[in-house]
Amino acid sequence: MNECYGRKFVLNGQIQPSEIFDNSLVYDGDSIYEVIRMIKGTPVFFHDHMERLESSAKLQRKKMLADEAVLRRDVLNLVKTEKKKDINLKIVFNYNRDSFNYLVYFIEPIYPSDEQYRKGVRGILFYAERKNPESKVINHKLRSSIYHKLILEGGYEALLVNEQNCITEGSRSNIFFLKGDSLVTAPDDKILSGITRKYIIEICRDINIRIDYRCVPADSLKNYDAVFMTGTSPMVLQFCCINDVNFKVPVPLIEKLRTLYVEKAMDSVLKFTEGR
Repeated sequence: MNECYGRKFVLNGQIQPSEIFDNSLVYDGDSIYEVIRMIKGTPVFFHDHMERLESSAKLQRKKMLADEAVLRRDVLNLVKTEKKKDINLKIVFNYNRDSFNYLVYFIEPIYPSDEQYRKGVRGILFYAERKNPESKVINHKLRSSIYHKLILEGGYEALLVNEQNCITEGSRSNIFFLKGDSLVTAPDDKILSGITRKYIIEICRDINIRIDYRCVPADSLKNYDAVFMTGTSPMVLQFCCINDVNFKVPVPLIEKLRTLYVEKAMDSVLKFTEGR
């Protein structure tokens, strides 16, 4: 299956037809990447994603294959080729022996429905942890294993559990636990710290919501009032259950966090449009 969702993609700065897109340019060798949400054809939190891409490259001791200015130009050129404006964009730096390539392309967005925001989604526990959690590296084998288990168990997201039986993060999201008026989330050094998570933490600071940074034991889920994920596609999305533990949905505080996050996201879109 061709991962490129649009009619065109960018390969090393050049617009190409999607018919020649080759998944091996993404999955063979080593790849670091970013997935960015597009709203009305404009990337959300573009500068934050570029900072994390550079950080991933440094942590993996890889060279940057394009800088922020070049990638901004590529994104603007690619957007002109696509009618769909609310979509996800993927930027990949691929290092395969002596061949280094970077790609910019659209991927099929899987956004939660209004009903899923209202009623929550099912989560499952998956016993695994990333080798290098602080850098965004493609791990095709782990992703495939999680995907198959999600299908088998009818889950929306998998929560990763480490060798200490503690939940660290989601397979494609960060996780927050609510107890009373306080939140719990894993420490930065245990996870890939998401852009959405960063702004939810900032919002919590602004409205005086306490956050404890620690990993939650998988067998203590029933002690929490609610659990939600943060990420590029789901933004802020509650779980109605994780395995056989049920949670209250919706929770007004979490709804408020999502509303405030959307406001920040729209402000970042305006900044990109204005060149700030």
